[in-house]
Amino acid sequence: QEGDLPMSARNGSASDEECRITEVCRAPEDVELTELGPLLEESGGPGKAQGATAGGPAGAAACPEEEEEEEEEEGVRVITLPLQAHHAMEKMEEFVYKMWEGRWRVIPYHVLPEWLKDNDYLLHGHRPPMPSFRACFGSIFRIHTETGNIWTHLLGLILFLCLGILTMLRPNVYFMAPLQEKVVFGMFFLGAVLCLCFSWLFHTVYCHSEKVSRTFSKLDYSGIALLIMGSFVPWLYYSFYCSPQPRLIYLSIVCVLGIAAIIVSQWDRFSTPRHRPTRAGVFMGLGLSGIVPTMHFTIAEGFVKATTVGQMGWFFLMGAMYITGAGLYAARIPERYFPGKCDIWFQSHQIFHVLVVAAAFIHFYGVSNLQEFRYGLEGGCTDDSLL
Repeated sequence: QEGDLPMSARNGSASDEECRITEVCRAPEDVELTELGPLLEESGGPGKAQGATAGGPAGAAACPEEEEEEEEEEGVRVITLPLQAHHAMEKMEEFVYKMWEGRWRVIPYHVLPEWLKDNDYLLHGHRPPMPSFRACFGSIFRIHTETGNIWTHLLGLILFLCLGILTMLRPNVYFMAPLQEKVVFGMFFLGAVLCLCFSWLFHTVYCHSEKVSRTFSKLDYSGIALLIMGSFVPWLYYSFYCSPQPRLIYLSIVCVLGIAAIIVSQWDRFSTPRHRPTRAGVFMGLGLSGIVPTMHFTIAEGFVKATTVGQMGWFFLMGAMYITGAGLYAARIPERYFPGKCDIWFQSHQIFHVLVVAAAFIHFYGVSNLQEFRYGLEGGCTDDSLL
């Protein structure tokens, strides 16, 4: 029966039975499934056996019987550092070429490198490490765990760019104080555009490398703080239009808290999975700082006027959507209860993205109504009104 086996099988059998060296003889591994690192020599190939056995005959199998005594005398063989580095460079070049050409496939969670592991309830469909920006940006047209996260905020970015341009180009006759009001709206649109832009860029390139992932995650979190800060500006401007002193105080407090959130988000560990609740808490706290001016406004104007003329109903809805999205993100619902079922669509991060875009649009609608109300009053103020 042994005569029926090919030569490579017999050599492999001899290797298993008689090889006394300690280096591991293993089957070739797909480098797309593992993080690139020190690459050990693979047995079975003529060229590889030649590299591992100094002075050995070309094409000889590992651990031949006639060289058993010689191997016992030499002891444990190790791959020299230059040869190991050479093999690693060859594998890296091959890997980068595949990434550049877009020839990659999604991989399961358990083979991801540690810096790419974020949500252990998403079991399949992850991108491998891709050290090529071209491959990263090309991946937005492929289906994987980040496809929904990328496109929800990329489309949201386009929406708010269009809304911002249309608002800035409105004739000045529709504003009581065109320069001030366009600056106020501009602050909101700037925060929204930066937030959505940083977000879709982060989700696109974070599989590039650990350094790139860490850098863009800090931009992503800073963008969230900028969106919250920018959202406060037009609301406080119109809600406290006739009360400049409390308006200035509230704006200053929001700016200080927003800058503090940006500083905290630069902490390297802030982006780790362990601090997911911390991230949600920081930004929820920044948003909930608006409770104080909201209560001030509601008490001063009365609940009915605040929720109708003051548009507080829309702002309450906006706050509820932000809080719901952040809560789902922190708790990783629904994938927590359906592991492997929400890998591509309907995961918590995608729901959070959709709620952020919807809440920002609702905020814009409410502020626009406040602006129209102020325009209808022709800029006048009464002694007993904040509006």
